[in-house]
Amino acid sequence: MAAAGLPPGLDRLGAGFHWGMSSAAYQIEGAVAEDGRGPSIWDVFSRRPGAVAEGATADRACDHYHRFQEDVAWLARLGVRDYRFSVAWPRIQPQGRPPLEPRGLAFYDRLVDALLAAGIRPLVTLYHRDLPWALEEAGGWGERDTAWRFAEYAGLVARRLGDRAEAFLTLHDPWSTAVLGHWTGEHAPGHRDGRLARAVGHHQLLAHAWAREALRAECSRPAGIALRLQPVSPAGPDEADRLAAAQEDRYRNLWFLEPLLRGRYPEGWDQLFGEPVPPSVREEELAVLPGSLDFLGVEYYTAAVVAADPGAPRGVREIPPAARPRTEAGWPVVPEGLERLLLRLKDLAPDLRLRITGNGAAFPDRLHAERVEDPGRIAYLAEHLAALGRAVAAGARVEGYYVRSLLDGFEWQWGYRLRYGLVYVDPVSLRRIPKASFFWYRDLLRALPA
Repeated sequence: MAAAGLPPGLDRLGAGFHWGMSSAAYQIEGAVAEDGRGPSIWDVFSRRPGAVAEGATADRACDHYHRFQEDVAWLARLGVRDYRFSVAWPRIQPQGRPPLEPRGLAFYDRLVDALLAAGIRPLVTLYHRDLPWALEEAGGWGERDTAWRFAEYAGLVARRLGDRAEAFLTLHDPWSTAVLGHWTGEHAPGHRDGRLARAVGHHQLLAHAWAREALRAECSRPAGIALRLQPVSPAGPDEADRLAAAQEDRYRNLWFLEPLLRGRYPEGWDQLFGEPVPPSVREEELAVLPGSLDFLGVEYYTAAVVAADPGAPRGVREIPPAARPRTEAGWPVVPEGLERLLLRLKDLAPDLRLRITGNGAAFPDRLHAERVEDPGRIAYLAEHLAALGRAVAAGARVEGYYVRSLLDGFEWQWGYRLRYGLVYVDPVSLRRIPKASFFWYRDLLRALPA
């Protein structure tokens, strides 16, 4: 171990390193019909029978909209230097287009000011899965017009918060929006159309690039995009498994990485969902993507092992790794996958700065005698921070690490069954109770070099 018990490599990170927490507006804010906020795709989707576990909605969530001062105080007690939160597009533009709702922007004004007063730098995410329902009714992310609307909205937010935000993320996890929202139907808006999923992915990339231009016009803050990335390995040495792993890598990682880094889609992009289609992509649109990143946000939770299987969707079957603990979401714990991923990104783009904008795990937390013991989460975070340290020691350009998440919140199709927070939220009273992992992370932050 390094100085003060830190994992090796972490003591190399300077005072400017972004040690933080992450959250998403829809998962914690509640107040979905207050102060002019319009409905989002998740407000509509969560009311479909069977769409969300136990019929849960985010109508109240953690009530962060009314309790944000309390939550900022928890961040201050934790000792983090940075907080990543998202702005709810339906609060700013209830219809996804003008007019502007001033009460929505005023809320984020108050949140940013509270963070700065506590000595915490705000990382503002502009989109985290909550598309205004009015835009979905007009075709949603399947339409190029939504990308233009998003850029317009990004400019409005930057005009208001750009003087105080430390940095911006344009979109969070466009892969999940495309795949889970438009192919498998697990997420809002619940479509099941591979061709539509491809178009949705492309239009989100355009939205990122055009929003980046809007941000630059309004402020000089750095900006990036947050991608959920997952290392993929073949189950065996045979050629079929190797090819299956390569195709799965294109599906899970290169689909968004290659356009952003190289201005082109990976080979086989038109067959990611098993059937070839003529791509409706304009070459001049791809040309705007390289150079649009000041940094890349990396969302990492697990790795995958796959085998060729002609009878499986897309001809690929995931193989559960042997002797691995699993999170409550069923995901194998593979901390060395983070190291592999960061070093691969170093090789793909040596000059690109990286921030791990989401890393954490759900475990079956239970409140007992005013305490929540969560040793699984502590072990998960410690192992992943050790992997981060090894990657940094090997030359990875990582400038930030954000734990998901501060609070237990609404976890999409799982409702409130999964708990990711370092702070336990009582499902009835919404009282906040710090878990053992909260104090563990606090002590780690205190041990960092000044």
